[in-house]
Amino acid sequence: MQRTTIVVLKVLIAGLLALLLICQIFVVPAVAAQSAIRYSEIAYFEVPGTIVGILFLLCVQVVLVCVWRLLSLVREDSIFSDSAFPDVDVSLAAVAFATLLVLIALVALSFTGFMTPSITLLLLLGVVVGAGLSLLIVVLRGLLRKASQLEADLSEVV
Repeated sequence: MQRTTIVVLKVLIAGLLALLLICQIFVVPAVAAQSAIRYSEIAYFEVPGTIVGILFLLCVQVVLVCVWRLLSLVREDSIFSDSAFPDVDVSLAAVAFATLLVLIALVALSFTGFMTPSITLLLLLGVVVGAGLSLLIVVLRGLLRKASQLEADLSEVV
């Protein structure tokens, strides 16, 4: 991968991390507070909703940091080494945890009787996408394992 591409990707990741931090500090609490005022029937979800929203964005930040580290390994031409696996494993855990958070939100809101079809659809979509991403990371991790083994075998031959 070209050095320029990696630098541009890292700049974009840094920007996303900053925007997500702003959302965690300002946007999520403000939206939760406004929702508690607008929908007083479920105002008791303000604090748990804020916590879940902040944790979800934290999961996204963790994945972005892992991608940053993997890009560094690509730049150093050592992506097919054992040092890549912790970042892939942490990414998998973060995506799985984010999916669990969405599932918990779906279940919790289902018991309120306040679920609209659009909220239900969005939360179900979040669970399906999260599960799909988790499975995709598992497959990609297997491919990385195979490529790492092939690289090690090739270096022994040469």
